[in-house]
Amino acid sequence: MEKLKDVISYAQENLAQESTGHDFEHAKRTAGLAEKIIKKDQLAVNNFIVMASAYLHDMIDDKVTDEPEKAQRTLVHFLQEINCSFVEIEAILEIIQNLSFSAEMFAKAKSLSLEGKIVQDADRLEALGAVGILRAAYFSGAHGQAIYDENKAVQHFHSKEDYRRPSTMINHMYEKLFLLPEMMNTYYGKKEGNRRKAFVEDFLEEFYKEC
Repeated sequence: MEKLKDVISYAQENLAQESTGHDFEHAKRTAGLAEKIIKKDQLAVNNFIVMASAYLHDMIDDKVTDEPEKAQRTLVHFLQEINCSFVEIEAILEIIQNLSFSAEMFAKAKSLSLEGKIVQDADRLEALGAVGILRAAYFSGAHGQAIYDENKAVQHFHSKEDYRRPSTMINHMYEKLFLLPEMMNTYYGKKEGNRRKAFVEDFLEEFYKEC
């Protein structure tokens, strides 16, 4: 589909300088995982909405841009230019505005469509397993956060402001990553999420031995 090719090019161009683990390669893997969820769970969905949302899901997130509202206006203009319908644009925006961990936990996110739930699971799988460990290290390094500090307690978040406070890479695994498997929406998401969580647990066991 020509529109999806345009979306992929837009994501690649706009995420080229991203350096916190939310780059184009993350978007591409998220799209691949979304395809796998659809296939494994045999789900009937609008594939364009799923794929477009997967590639664009971080585009207006405040982790990636200092001006989310401006980024959203730019994105809407782009989607109009490639002849996305009003319904398609609304569906994509509703997904990318509501799928994040912080939106679900602290911002009373809207219930996601099936397409949105698939993209949400795919994005969360990206935070677990070997890739998740590397992305956590990448994010921590980009923000000048320590890998580990035995004197820094694991936090329990009550607001988005709490969630955005500096932590450590290792604490982040307990504060967020280990919560994700239980938050998955799809059968494959839950199964693969638990497998990837087990990998992170094995990593931590070795990490503590080496420390």
